[in-house]
Amino acid sequence: MTATPKASATATATTSAAATATPTSAAEWNPPSGLVTPLGQVWDHMASTYPDIYGFKNYGFDQIMANKGSINYCVRWDSDNPVTATLRDRIESTLQKQFGKWMAALTEDGKGYNQWPYAKVSVKVVGWAVKDRSTLKWTDDSVDIYAGNLDEGGAPQCAPPCGRFFHQDGDYSQCPGKEERHYDQSLWLTKGMGFGGAGGDWGQRVDQEYFTDALDEENLHIYLHEVGHTFGLDDFYDWTPTGVGGFIMNAGSATEITEFDKWMARDFWRHIKSRYGY
Repeated sequence: MTATPKASATATATTSAAATATPTSAAEWNPPSGLVTPLGQVWDHMASTYPDIYGFKNYGFDQIMANKGSINYCVRWDSDNPVTATLRDRIESTLQKQFGKWMAALTEDGKGYNQWPYAKVSVKVVGWAVKDRSTLKWTDDSVDIYAGNLDEGGAPQCAPPCGRFFHQDGDYSQCPGKEERHYDQSLWLTKGMGFGGAGGDWGQRVDQEYFTDALDEENLHIYLHEVGHTFGLDDFYDWTPTGVGGFIMNAGSATEITEFDKWMARDFWRHIKSRYGY
């Protein structure tokens, strides 16, 4: 499960509206007293182990800010299982719900912690990548389809000219759908991958059958863990912060985003928000 600054790799079609949050005071930082020490330990650990924690500018926060409150996905369907239009739309709805859980961690009662400006973030799937077009059992043009475009490992990939990972300068002039159809992240669903996953600024990779079998679950915990990496949060394989029990970024110790996870995300934003003048 790879953390954002150390990762790389590569996103059809309803939206949830973005809304502006009422920011809290720039000076307001009020985590529960019992979390102050472990939060400090986490940040110090990340700052000392990430190659360029302040200079890296493609965290999930940066993507949302660049889009003014939205995220576009492309689905890499690394599977031969057929996809109906119903399944396509359910996957998008699930992304909106699950991604929204991390967004909710940055707000409370309509207020953005430490001047986080968005109460809601629109999540839209704009493309699907498959090995064979016949895998997709729909004919509408609601999303872009990339068929037979494979990476060096033989997995279907979305068009690089449309991907933020490849064009962090925001130049999508070579993307057929231009900026409107660019994708910020990939949901890479791999058949037979098994338990585990990967995540970073490029998106998240999890087992295809795990994801589609869990569409009605309240928390897709492996996906949620990997999205945490997209927002810069680290793994905890060889240490745990003082006085903290299970939390989703400590893989296998929690199945939902906990208070500590929320405060780690808020703290990350607190440390990089100055790049946006906050």
